[in-house]
Amino acid sequence: MSVQNRNISSVVLRLGLGFGFLSAVADRYGLGGSFGERNVEWGNYSRFLDYTQTVNRYWPTSLIPTLGAAATSAEILIGLLILVGWRTRIAARLSGALLIVFATAMTISLGVKSVLNYAVLTGIGGSFLLANCESFPFSLDDLLSRRTHFKRVSANVSDRSVVD
Repeated sequence: MSVQNRNISSVVLRLGLGFGFLSAVADRYGLGGSFGERNVEWGNYSRFLDYTQTVNRYWPTSLIPTLGAAATSAEILIGLLILVGWRTRIAARLSGALLIVFATAMTISLGVKSVLNYAVLTGIGGSFLLANCESFPFSLDDLLSRRTHFKRVSANVSDRSVVD
């Protein structure tokens, strides 16, 4: 695979994973429409918590709001970090770990078919592939590394001119 294709791959993975997490969060707050409308899974936070209870039926009911808030917070944070490409390797690994937790809970409560229907394994694989990409073009990581590289080059040039 050429360098250009690898660069495109990391951008596509970042967009897919980042928007995927943020889209799920938007859905649970009704930003994509109401329940029953096309492509709306929950439509409001209450329905999302009902689903959280279904997937985590082995946890006490009193913990479901906390689990729902923790999942939502993690998805917002990870989605934004991956999308803008800041600390991308760490965010991608966290994404994979979070999706493993989701897949495990879904498998225990709903069966493996639900994990396959929602392509959670694809998200896990994509997350770990992203974590192993060599570079992250069009990202804050890329911008910051270029800036650091430029500062190093400028410092080396300054050091040489002082010696001369």
